[in-house]
Amino acid sequence: MVLLKADTFAERLLIPPFLYFFLMLYPPKWIADRNVRTAGAAGGCVLLRRAALERIGGLVVIRGELIDDCALARAVKNSGGKIWMGLTRASRSLRSYETVSEIRDMIARTAFTQLHYSTLLLLGTLVGMALTFLLPVALTFSTDIRVWPLALAAWCLMTASFLPTATFYRLHPIWAPLMPLAALFYTYATLLSAVRYWLGRGGQWKGRAQAAK
Repeated sequence: MVLLKADTFAERLLIPPFLYFFLMLYPPKWIADRNVRTAGAAGGCVLLRRAALERIGGLVVIRGELIDDCALARAVKNSGGKIWMGLTRASRSLRSYETVSEIRDMIARTAFTQLHYSTLLLLGTLVGMALTFLLPVALTFSTDIRVWPLALAAWCLMTASFLPTATFYRLHPIWAPLMPLAALFYTYATLLSAVRYWLGRGGQWKGRAQAAK
């Protein structure tokens, strides 16, 4: 995975958490393990052996996929091929996101696709994000002394788990406690992805709805 830009305010707030959540969905160790079904890739930089491509039948196998990089990795892994994904600072992305809305649309394009267009999985994701990343912050400000210490501890653990990602992007540690704010944004973008799909505007890319209902 190339190093994504983190120059603008929107990028610094939201791009490192994007990597954080991506690696939660696609742990590199699971990707490389042939005994685990998880398969992932970062489409900006993919190196594929010709023999592996021929074995899966060519790019035609992913022509209908919105998340085409991960679909390609899954096809290669299912065919018995070996895949690997890692991080680097040596290769850098040229794409920049000047505004929060640009990142929102990038996430909303495929978030509901990632959930297989399942309302049940969507509800589970929204509840899980709220309980894991949002509730501890809200309860930290509770007046009940029995609640806020545990909530604050959860927020601190959340911050500690995100700190290596912020460090990887060479950001000041002050950005780490703001991760719940990014989690709120990604929760919203995921819900928006579902709403757009239900309205027949899912998978928007270059003016086209690629995941029409």
